[in-house]
Amino acid sequence: MAIKKENIIEILIDWNLWGNFSPNFKPREEYLKKINSFLKTGQILVIKGVRRAGKSALTYLTVMDLIKKGHLKKENALFINFEDPRLPIDLEIKDIIKIYEIYLEELKPTGQIIVVLDEIQRVKAWERVARFFLENKNLKVIVTGSSSKLLSQEYATVLTGRHIDLEIFPLSFQEFLQFKNLKLRGKLDILRERVKIKQMLTGFVNYGGFPKVILEKEKEKLLETYFNDIIVKDVVQRFKIKEMGKLTELARWYVTNISTVQSFNKIKNYFKLSLDSVERFSSYFNLARLCIFVPKFSYSPKSLALSPKKVYIIDQGFFKVLGFNFSQNLGRIYENIVGLEILRFYKKEIFYWKNSGHEVDFVVKEGLKITRLIQVCYNIENPEVKKREIRALLRASQELSCRDLLVITEDYQAEEKVIWRKMSSMIKFIPLWKWLLNN
Repeated sequence: MAIKKENIIEILIDWNLWGNFSPNFKPREEYLKKINSFLKTGQILVIKGVRRAGKSALTYLTVMDLIKKGHLKKENALFINFEDPRLPIDLEIKDIIKIYEIYLEELKPTGQIIVVLDEIQRVKAWERVARFFLENKNLKVIVTGSSSKLLSQEYATVLTGRHIDLEIFPLSFQEFLQFKNLKLRGKLDILRERVKIKQMLTGFVNYGGFPKVILEKEKEKLLETYFNDIIVKDVVQRFKIKEMGKLTELARWYVTNISTVQSFNKIKNYFKLSLDSVERFSSYFNLARLCIFVPKFSYSPKSLALSPKKVYIIDQGFFKVLGFNFSQNLGRIYENIVGLEILRFYKKEIFYWKNSGHEVDFVVKEGLKITRLIQVCYNIENPEVKKREIRALLRASQELSCRDLLVITEDYQAEEKVIWRKMSSMIKFIPLWKWLLNN
């Protein structure tokens, strides 16, 4: 590494709490609890997720909290930001060890040390140095990077039994309200502030949950930048794509068609691509966490793999910027929000169900058991729409032997007993804003 010792110190000073770096990040309590819990296991914590979801901010907040509580000395935390342009692009493992040794020489820390390798993917075989720090130096190690750059299959062998992965999503609606300084301590607060909450839901539906987007005025411009960065930096550069035009068109197609079933065979004809290209590009979008593809439920592994997938995007703000007929597609946006919420909080397998023209948006599976069926319907007060949604739920309920039936609506709440084919079922209806706050 052709960089002098004094230059390394200058770089470290700019990114560390014992130097000039004084961050002002808003806390995300649920993630901070998980990170603290995972750090206690003594394993390498790999924090990944879509670009700009707040991974680095969470690592700083975690370390700052440990310092505040007296569990860590300020000089015992070393942050290395590998996106700093002053660092050479050809860093190797020995260079990271050299940076660490210079840190020890200058700071002379005593006691437990935490090393944060921020955006580590620039370094080849980074997992070897992470394991070296853990096992040979007895350090606590946090690694961060975008999901497409930190593929678990690439580091799993070296870090077998030595790491825990944590995926970071953009803000949930609860976190969105906290960022907007609306603190809710319980059900009474939720009811008391329901008018304000419903007003704020509009902003969440429109512009999503990327932390900086929420706090900045130029929201649409920032979302466009994020989308382009994901395409270029996390897909094109990462996977060396030559057909960037076609790839970008396909990404915009998925963003425009959120919450719809997509057939790769039909897409290949529309974009004049091979089936292999469509499947590869789609898998890259999933790895970058731009898109999430949900299969049709089936007890057959082969049918699961071959069925058309339903597509959701990591943040509904992209639809506002890149989609069309925004106001006419609120139902699809609601469904996208619900899908992300299930993945974010429940960490369960989800599917959609379809049979004889009837469709249920979410089948939630835990182990071998179907535990809940969820329908998302923006305008449930239309009698024909309500009848259609209920019929689909009841058919799926009978086929999948699941009695926990839920319909998420714009503003309708009730519990209704329905009798169908001599079977009595209770269906719960709940507004989206209330369901999001009940999690």
